[in-house]
Amino acid sequence: MDIKISDILAGHAVLLNQEAKDKTDILVRLVDALAANGLVADVAELRRVILEREKLMSTGIGNGVALPHGKTNVVKTSMAALATLKTPLDFDSLDDKPVSIVLLLVGTESNVGVHLRLLSRVSRMVGNEGFRTAILNAASVDDVVAVFASHEEDRP
Repeated sequence: MDIKISDILAGHAVLLNQEAKDKTDILVRLVDALAANGLVADVAELRRVILEREKLMSTGIGNGVALPHGKTNVVKTSMAALATLKTPLDFDSLDDKPVSIVLLLVGTESNVGVHLRLLSRVSRMVGNEGFRTAILNAASVDDVVAVFASHEEDRP
């Protein structure tokens, strides 16, 4: 069975129209949102993993999107969190453009294959301008999940 982003993106971890002072601020908020369901064994460790990964190389992949990610054993399954930003943030992106969509992907150490497939799928989706526009225009968590679901149906 293939995992879909729409299956692992929890409603409580979708933060729309956020104001953030910098990328660390929004990354910490996304980790905390993921942890709100009690499924993260060690929130401080997850924050460390995500922030360390960001220090190695920016996850700003271009087109106004950042795709922070990490693998850790403090989660038992793949998880995702999403934020849209009211004011775009400098994320040291590959194209030097500020970021308005931040999608955090967390995987388990033991299931790297799933993590890489999810990263690949997300990269394809965010490369689609219609997808990005629909996410930025989403008025609710349900809208965001529906956008992911409809774009995932198009692709294997």
